[in-house]
Amino acid sequence: MPNVFDVSRYFLDQSQPSTPQAITPLKLQKLVYYAQGWSLALLGDVIFDETIQAWRHGPVVPDLYQKFKNYGYLTIPRENFNNINEDNTPIFTKEQIGVLSLVWQTYGNYDGKFLEELTHRETPWRVTNLNNDITVPIIRNYFQEITKA
Repeated sequence: MPNVFDVSRYFLDQSQPSTPQAITPLKLQKLVYYAQGWSLALLGDVIFDETIQAWRHGPVVPDLYQKFKNYGYLTIPRENFNNINEDNTPIFTKEQIGVLSLVWQTYGNYDGKFLEELTHRETPWRVTNLNNDITVPIIRNYFQEITKA
């Protein structure tokens, strides 16, 4: 199973510094949240196992926050991603890559602040108390509902 750092590396490979596709820590958090939500809605399963919490600035994966917090509001450098594990097997399935691509195409041109505001309007963040886990069922139900709309 991929982890949140695999998902973040996929998005950082798409990043283009000094353009709307640049990625800050805030934007990265929202992209991995949307990857989780759309994976649950479209594939029926999580794309990573790490917990997402409701923080003041929206959904956050604490381990990912710790890794990139020193960038503050600055752009994180682009990282290369090749979808191959150390044992020469794919990290993501073709279907998972499809979800990640969809998330990037949908949200990749927005900055972190816009994505923060977007997540603040959505049910998973609104119904979860600050600093508590946004549960997988809450995320799944929300994203499944909006696929029906």
